[in-house]
Amino acid sequence: MSRLYIEKSHPMCQLQDAGRFGVRHLGITQGGAADWLSMGWANWLLGNGVGAAVVEITLGGFELIAEQDCHLALAGADLQATLDGAALLPWRSFNLRRGQRLAFGAPVQGVRAYLAAPGGFTAPAALGSVATVARDGLGGLRGEGSPLMAADLLNYQGLAHGAPVAVAEIPDLSLAQPLEVVMGAQAAGFSGQSLFAAFNEDWTLDSRADRMGARLLGPRLVYQGPPLVSEGIPLGGVQVPPDGQPIVLGSDRQTIGGYPRLGALTPLSYARLAQASPGQTLRLRATLADSARARHLAVIQAWRERRLYNVIA
Repeated sequence: MSRLYIEKSHPMCQLQDAGRFGVRHLGITQGGAADWLSMGWANWLLGNGVGAAVVEITLGGFELIAEQDCHLALAGADLQATLDGAALLPWRSFNLRRGQRLAFGAPVQGVRAYLAAPGGFTAPAALGSVATVARDGLGGLRGEGSPLMAADLLNYQGLAHGAPVAVAEIPDLSLAQPLEVVMGAQAAGFSGQSLFAAFNEDWTLDSRADRMGARLLGPRLVYQGPPLVSEGIPLGGVQVPPDGQPIVLGSDRQTIGGYPRLGALTPLSYARLAQASPGQTLRLRATLADSARARHLAVIQAWRERRLYNVIA
């Protein structure tokens, strides 16, 4: 077993995996990595299952020391990672020698980085997952929803050495292209002007954004349909409260809600939103469920083929 000693952390550094499924009828949320795509690539670089447990590092401020030689992988945001002071770029695997320090600084691009280890980090599973959800008191190293803290030990069982490789085609996680929305059953209840504005005007990511949801500031959306009965909420659901400012619901969202929904972001678009910083602007674009599904399956197929990497000399 290999171990990593955490020297510095904060509440937004957490153990995450693909999340919990089949338990929302119990009022327990999905949880899991906010940017599932970067988590998947980090695991893919090591030959893990793409949902294996990783460390989700938000906004940097995380440092650890290797207690044994180890082979790790990093994907997602550029948080100015350094290995004994030397710059370490994301989207690659690397070797960490005993006693070496891995540190993360302030964000350069994106806000969440994912650190993976061979076979995934080990922790007691709760309802089939180690995903940390503080509100539910589930997951994490101790199984009770706490984040990673200084003096914690990260354990995993796997190879201590490996040939470093890098993702050949790094996915674009920026907001340069519109975020795609699969329209929902209540979309027709919004005024025509609101629907036009939703997909033709800029939105700004509010400071009220976390793993539960992200508020968008922009044109006021007006719902004119009938009252609703609370119903289940999908990942990326675009819920519109009475003030007309939509909230995109995230991995730690509540399980049901009664506000009307414009639709839901596609999984790939939600991964991009999870890497955005408050104050950034974005656009929305409607898409068909079949098209979104095809793009999602293309990513899964790329992982299965295991051809999209470069060996680092």
